[in-house]
Amino acid sequence: MPLIICQQFKQGFVVSAGVAPIVLWLNLFIPLATQAIVRGIEPVAVEQISGQQPRLDALVRVARFDVDATPPTGEAMAYERSIRDADLPLRCRGVVLLGAGEPIVLCAIDWIGVANEGHDAFRLAMAEAAGTRPDRVAVHAVHQHDAPFCDFTAERILRDMGVKDFPVFDGDFHREVIKRASAAIRKALPEARSATHWGFGRARVEEVASNRRIMGDDGKVRAVRYSTTREAALQNEPEGVIDPFVTALSFWNEDVPLAVMTAYACHPQSYYHTRVPSPDFPGIARLIRSQDVPEALHVHFNGAGGNVTAGKYNDGSPANRVRLATRLASGMRQAFDSTVKSPLAASDVGWSAAEVLLEPASHLDAQLLAAQIQTPTGPSSSRAFDRLAWVERAGSGHPILVTCLRVGQARMLHLPGELFVEYQLAAQKMRPDLNVLMAAYGDYGPAYIGTAVAYDEGGYEMQQTSSFVGPKVEKQLLDTIRSLLEETQ
Repeated sequence: MPLIICQQFKQGFVVSAGVAPIVLWLNLFIPLATQAIVRGIEPVAVEQISGQQPRLDALVRVARFDVDATPPTGEAMAYERSIRDADLPLRCRGVVLLGAGEPIVLCAIDWIGVANEGHDAFRLAMAEAAGTRPDRVAVHAVHQHDAPFCDFTAERILRDMGVKDFPVFDGDFHREVIKRASAAIRKALPEARSATHWGFGRARVEEVASNRRIMGDDGKVRAVRYSTTREAALQNEPEGVIDPFVTALSFWNEDVPLAVMTAYACHPQSYYHTRVPSPDFPGIARLIRSQDVPEALHVHFNGAGGNVTAGKYNDGSPANRVRLATRLASGMRQAFDSTVKSPLAASDVGWSAAEVLLEPASHLDAQLLAAQIQTPTGPSSSRAFDRLAWVERAGSGHPILVTCLRVGQARMLHLPGELFVEYQLAAQKMRPDLNVLMAAYGDYGPAYIGTAVAYDEGGYEMQQTSSFVGPKVEKQLLDTIRSLLEETQ
């Protein structure tokens, strides 16, 4: 069982002023690895961490931060360079929770992924800005595809190898966004507001999510239902294994909502490869909710949606983006409206963290990957960069941090990669007495993370260019999740 670091938090949260104004097209919305190794962080007493004994009667405070993360025209995104300004900007936003030991930072960014040393850099800079430690910072991508991909390990490898014609991992803009977010956090801290209550709600989202993996009678994947699916036969298949609920964890000052953090497990693509930055349908849903409840900062996280897409309900037509957005926004609204509020004290907040060493998949060979990079026309050369980055990172023994936030009877888990939805459902079953929500797409280094059986079933996610870990990962992560949920009592 992994060692866990767990602290009681007893002081406050923070809320920075104002969500950046966004132009809204009103007419658009009116129609409304070998043996698993899990390494823990040595437990440390709270007073050793914070320098003082937290007060049981201290108030929690919430600071909000929100900055533009939209790449400028000409900047490289995950697939193409941006050719013009975005119609709707990408955001990097989140909250800092103050008063419960050292500050806790929770951040979501509208990028396809933040991986390896890039993920480290985000967490380190935000920790310094908030006056906390990096292991108390959670950074997650929402995983939109017309958006940047940040990986400073891949950037360094390409530089060291002399590769100059692959701009995806050029990190200058990514570092600029890190600076913006850090500055916003520093500005937000003095503007922190007391959170007197916390709330939790959940609601079913209708006709958005469906499992991507269509199984055959032989127990193998027989068809893939991608985010855009036009084949009627695949659209007519059942939704399959999904988590149909969006969850909402909120912080309030009496009757005024300060921040609403939602999570929903589904790939966020309606259509992409447009060469124009877009937060896609989750970003539009989030914007709708910001118009409904302007007092709060709305922060949306992608849950464990690695094998979940909108394919059953999405043919890729542009008009369908708005349909998906309004359906998700409707679920968000119902979750908010069904929120049950409870008084909040610093003693209601806790944080646990565990380091997990995920081994690179057995098929990943550093020398072969380097050769593919040196031969641009070779097979799989375009994906060798991020695979080589993961092999170097994980092969050196660098662990992944898995964390859990406790707020009253709610638990918010923070996981890496494109995690299969089965992990989210398993976490909920482990603690049916609690309100468990999950944010995946943390450290994007391992890419797809399937269940153990999925690696034998096949499918897109389990291809050698898709998943950088192996079937042993399931036991590691489930054991870690179980320990975290037990420790944050």
